[in-house]
Amino acid sequence: MHLIVGLGNPGTKYAKTRHNLGFRVVELLAERWACDHYDSAFQGELAKCSALGKKVLLLKPQTYMNLSGASVSACAKYHKIPASHIWVIHDDLDLPVGHLRLREGGSSGGHNGVQSVIESLGTREFTRFRLGIGRPEAPTPIEDYVVQPFAAEEREAADAMVLRAADAVEAALKDSPQKAMNIYNR
Repeated sequence: MHLIVGLGNPGTKYAKTRHNLGFRVVELLAERWACDHYDSAFQGELAKCSALGKKVLLLKPQTYMNLSGASVSACAKYHKIPASHIWVIHDDLDLPVGHLRLREGGSSGGHNGVQSVIESLGTREFTRFRLGIGRPEAPTPIEDYVVQPFAAEEREAADAMVLRAADAVEAALKDSPQKAMNIYNR
């Protein structure tokens, strides 16, 4: 079983913001796999799915970004999912808008949601699907920038990136995260 986590913030106020790309990808996967029923569980919204012959849990933590790890850890422990089968989808300031990178392990890169997951799981050894949001121009503080919607000229690239990220998750499920990296980290 795989646990696929989309990081974001709950509520309509944040729905179309840069920080909620993880939620958008998980919602797209739920739609593709016809598992649109979410239960409230583990301080999040959880959907149980079957995809490409595998059992998958889709999780959208409802703890707000900086406390996402509590939801991820509780779900993983309950379902006995090893870190190697936990995939976290999140926004990334260090990638330009529209760029996607898959990565296994490593640091949080300054992302508070990812840091929370690392601390709660007690390991860095999970796969990340990093979706580029670029950095703000001065003087916009990062904490304000990440909760803003994409600018009109960025929306097409951001929407295409969400589609590619969902494709990358499916490629990783079909083969492996390593093979998906060879395709999507170009």
